[in-house]
Amino acid sequence: MIEILNRTQLDRARETGALVADILQAMKRRSKVGTNLLDIDKWTKAMIAEAGALSCYVDYAPSFGRGPFGHYICTAVNDAVLHGRPYDYRLADGDLLTLDLAVSKAGVAADAAISFLVGGEKPPESVEMIDATERALAAGIAAAKPGARIGDLSHAIGTVLGGAGYPINTQFGGHGIGSTMHQDPHVSNTGRPGRGYKLRPGLLLALEPWVMADTAELVTDADGWTLRSATGCRTAHSEHTIAITEDGAEILTLPKPGQP
Repeated sequence: MIEILNRTQLDRARETGALVADILQAMKRRSKVGTNLLDIDKWTKAMIAEAGALSCYVDYAPSFGRGPFGHYICTAVNDAVLHGRPYDYRLADGDLLTLDLAVSKAGVAADAAISFLVGGEKPPESVEMIDATERALAAGIAAAKPGARIGDLSHAIGTVLGGAGYPINTQFGGHGIGSTMHQDPHVSNTGRPGRGYKLRPGLLLALEPWVMADTAELVTDADGWTLRSATGCRTAHSEHTIAITEDGAEILTLPKPGQP
């Protein structure tokens, strides 16, 4: 299913996107050395409830997971990259943490992810990998405009990731979003320009470049959800929800001015 939102729905999407950004930044500030992943999940649950919103994750049970997910935010540490299920783990100095969050409010969902390093240790290779996903996300957003094809966005993302030397997995990528979290079209993190669905004003997309340092192969954790690099290498993931407008792309999940 591909949805095209009207003006009222777009206004709701902006509100939901702002909420997602606020929660992610609040959780980033609270993610310090010694913070437990289960506390991050608990704090996220409280913020979602306080806002009168709904989690897109807690009852999520797709075919590829051992569902339902049962938590309110994805917390992926180091070699984990996607669907990181919170567990009893305290963050250590230098951990690479990815927080991925999707919520729904007033019938419209938004989805975003951030990767960052915890504490004072900043391994250069991890900093560079996070930066590559952020640059790839910016390139995909820049390519998103009415009349562009999904392949144009995939090509822009893949050019940055591949140019930085990272293998690219095409099993999981970006997606349409609207009244539900995951919709068509699929947005691969690499592809050929000029191919695929033609973008229209009112379309919402969640673009999410992610990479693993030295492999494109994933393995599933014993929890049935968390996807990790097959080699145990570190990973990074950046995501925004955007709305296609008459003028290009509007980012709905940007942090407020003054926040990172």
